[in-house]
Amino acid sequence: MRLSRIISSLPKPQGGDVVAGISVALLALPQGLAYAELAGMPAKYGLYAAAIPSLLAAIFASSPYLQTGPVALTALLAYGALESLEDPFSEGFVELAALLALLVGGIRFLLGLFRLGRIADLLTDSVILGFTNGAAILIVFSQLPKSLGVQNSDSGILKSGWEAISTPDLWQFGAIAFSVLTILIIFGGRLINRLFPGVLISVVFGIIVSHLIDYSGPVVGELSGSFVSLKFSFDWSSFGDLLLPSAIIAIVGFAEPAAIARTFSKQDGSNWNPSKEFISQGVANIASAFSSSFPVGGSFGRSSLNKIAGAKTPWSGAITGAVVMVLLPLSSLLSELPSAILGATVIWAVMKLIKPLEFFDLIRNEPEQAVIAVGTLLATLITAPRIDRGIVLGILLSCIAYLLKKFKVRSAANKNGPPVSR
Repeated sequence: MRLSRIISSLPKPQGGDVVAGISVALLALPQGLAYAELAGMPAKYGLYAAAIPSLLAAIFASSPYLQTGPVALTALLAYGALESLEDPFSEGFVELAALLALLVGGIRFLLGLFRLGRIADLLTDSVILGFTNGAAILIVFSQLPKSLGVQNSDSGILKSGWEAISTPDLWQFGAIAFSVLTILIIFGGRLINRLFPGVLISVVFGIIVSHLIDYSGPVVGELSGSFVSLKFSFDWSSFGDLLLPSAIIAIVGFAEPAAIARTFSKQDGSNWNPSKEFISQGVANIASAFSSSFPVGGSFGRSSLNKIAGAKTPWSGAITGAVVMVLLPLSSLLSELPSAILGATVIWAVMKLIKPLEFFDLIRNEPEQAVIAVGTLLATLITAPRIDRGIVLGILLSCIAYLLKKFKVRSAANKNGPPVSR
């Protein structure tokens, strides 16, 4: 099907799409910077990941609310897949990240093209619960040094986070003040109105204060303010090393946009086609690869804001991408943004993914599923930063539980004997 025919088949943009698209773009800018650093990439690539990928994904999306771009879970998965191959933030790392995005995009596109969207059902609710909680804990620990102003060590995510917490003599008052104020502004703003731009206000406030007091703590650093430089050649020598991680990211990372679209579909009957969404997410990742950026996915926070702000059609996502592109030349204004604000923003965004009560409910009502969830959680934490291996172990636990259940049913049937004919 030609692109022109696909575009012409889209519903006409509504007024709410414009307001929602702009609102999400203003949130995507600081989040893009934060998630790029989480992925081991220079901050500017987070802006690139929020521009063209978001714009193109909207053309193929089925859900009117899904917003695509840099997200925390996919960023951490990408970091885990690449950190053993190249030094984070190096040119070689950036090269590999683009290739990883291309492979993820290609796999997702093919899964959608062959209508294999239901493959995401391999990820049971218990596996997803354990993985998302484990990944969220890791993300919080990865941001603690930044939020407390402690220099990050190379001793692993959990250990670095614990060292930051347990060494108060190294804490920087300025970083802590920025972190606390960011959380208070975001939280207080949501109490006033769900559309309150708490992240944006925190960013503007942080830049102004940082400039006025000549803040000496870590900041985002130089941003060129240039447009996306398209990339058309890739270093295929690492294809073998990235094939399995890219397949895992393609499927595991799809669980987030699938859950978003499915939830909104149940709420208001909006469109939701998993195979079409696979194509949308595939195109977004291919676009991210050509933007020299890293794998992307669907964002819970930005999609929710999109719906609340009045989005009616997928055009809101395209407007978000277009606005980010227009604002790229102004990105140099973010250079003095304290890193602590980005850390606090990420922590706030992922804290909602930590759901201990759901574990207690499983333990009380479905102990077998609780074992899978807890096992996946522990596997994710233990295998960090290679959390893709954690999800594989979780799927194996789920398969073992399924086979044991089948075996018990068959054994019970054999024990009772064949039915008596009358």
